[in-house]
Amino acid sequence: MIGNVSLSNDGGINYSSDHNSLLENDSSRSSPYEVPEIEACLYYFGLRGPRHRGPKLIFRTSKDAFPAPSGPEQHPRHMRLRPVYDHHILSKGDLWPTIRSEVVRLLDRRNIQLSSVDLVRFSWDDENDGGDGYDSDIGFLPSRTVVTTPVTIWVGVLPDTLTGEVAFKSSNDILDLLKEHGIFDVDVAYRESVAKGSSGPELFAPVWDFDPLKAVIDPVTTSLSLPIAGFETLYSQGKLGFYFRVGHNLYAVTARHVLFPENEGNNAYSYVAGPKKEVVLMGSKDFNDFLASIQDHFDIMHHTVGILERRATTLTARAEGDGPTAKQAARELEVTRRQLPKTREAIEALKNFFVKMKTEWTSPKDRIIGHVVWAPPVSVHPAPHSYTMDVCVIELDKKKFLKNFRGNVLDLGPEIQPGKFMSLMYPPVDSPSDFDYPVDRLLKLRGILSAEEIRTPNNKDHKGDPMRYVIKRGLTTLTTIGCLNGFESHVRRYFALGSRDSVETAVYPYDTISGPFSRGGDSGSIIVDALGKFVALLTGGTGPTDSSEITFGTPMHWLWDIIKTQFPGADLYFDADDN
Repeated sequence: MIGNVSLSNDGGINYSSDHNSLLENDSSRSSPYEVPEIEACLYYFGLRGPRHRGPKLIFRTSKDAFPAPSGPEQHPRHMRLRPVYDHHILSKGDLWPTIRSEVVRLLDRRNIQLSSVDLVRFSWDDENDGGDGYDSDIGFLPSRTVVTTPVTIWVGVLPDTLTGEVAFKSSNDILDLLKEHGIFDVDVAYRESVAKGSSGPELFAPVWDFDPLKAVIDPVTTSLSLPIAGFETLYSQGKLGFYFRVGHNLYAVTARHVLFPENEGNNAYSYVAGPKKEVVLMGSKDFNDFLASIQDHFDIMHHTVGILERRATTLTARAEGDGPTAKQAARELEVTRRQLPKTREAIEALKNFFVKMKTEWTSPKDRIIGHVVWAPPVSVHPAPHSYTMDVCVIELDKKKFLKNFRGNVLDLGPEIQPGKFMSLMYPPVDSPSDFDYPVDRLLKLRGILSAEEIRTPNNKDHKGDPMRYVIKRGLTTLTTIGCLNGFESHVRRYFALGSRDSVETAVYPYDTISGPFSRGGDSGSIIVDALGKFVALLTGGTGPTDSSEITFGTPMHWLWDIIKTQFPGADLYFDADDN
């Protein structure tokens, strides 16, 4: 059974909710409360990537019928997570924070161990027979219609802690609350999910795409975001989020939990004198992986030279002949001969770089880049914000930075080609493009996205729906593009001695193919928008260790005010040569 149906602007289907009777005429359920096992496992298939089954569904009030795969050749439908920027009632008078707090209270009243409360939409492609034409061999071709659900209050709960019956009763609590505010078109759904943290010589200048080191040098350049670890905790790794300056001193910001593991406690830290809590570039595993990546590229280039040499020999013989392909072979031989010296040059550069890294950077002492000067306890700021205070400030060793320093610039990395990057940021051809891919790959960061701008989309996705895309470069997932949600989430993290609730900025994956926006190890990365405005400091996400369906961060418009209070005169937009 589905609710009322209407067409969306792009010709897709929007399902509307009807909650007068939660389970009335719903024959898809095997019992009044429990979701069939196959639906529980596959309903959210694709949310964490194309090969991930997604979080387990516990209960939902939505009326769309789940099409269970009927054979080995049939794949589950791929669910997409969509941001929400507007609702005819929730957007008025900033009502969502009030509703969100009341939902948390209702969940707690039933002792539900929640991990997050998010406001989302879902969409998928619905295939219908006989709609897109006829093929003489196949017959009628299936047509694809984009299905978009109503706005959904999506509740994450700890695994194996919630039954369908309790979720059903809780759903009625929430629907009654919504009715009190005149809201009848919002669904409620529960899924299993855990909120978690995601945890020498001068540095080099960032390089251009034509540099032979472009694929390996990023972790040791001065661009954001550098991989870091504590000198005494080389196993715990994260990223530097951004730089700032006070006078002639240079600082960087990351998430506290990157450098302060839970077993060190949660006490305030301020450096005054004595032994320093030193920070190194790359932890042990990261540095070993870094060396391995250089060796891998060296091996690839070495094999490439062998192939080019054999190709040149073959093409020379063809070019000297009088056959019909002689001229074509001569042209290809000229290209091959130009490639050979460039490839040999790249091999030599990689060899020298590997030797330099091995001899000058192997010892963690040689990779020390600064020390922690301020790290307040991880906490939640009092209402009305209730944002997470998970911040750590590091005073950097200037002599290791300033020669090749570029300020707050985000290296977009070599993984996504410029043309592809542009098409991802602006899918519709007629969409206004305020993003211009920098010729040197370095996106200069200027400005901070305000709370109002976070709630306001500035773009459209490939279906024409409102969207604001954001970018981050992390330790684990490198450069990713995500969808900024217009409504903040309530997050609850559990620890050995209790739990902590907070309000977080939420970012959803770009689509079901691109994979998650972040994974464990990306904590401390800065999230920015298309114009290079600071959006949020990445602090964690929900989902399993290897993936996240939602990424959370502390909004920069609030965090920067906190830092300026602690560091009077802090300058975020200083020029590199001012030091």
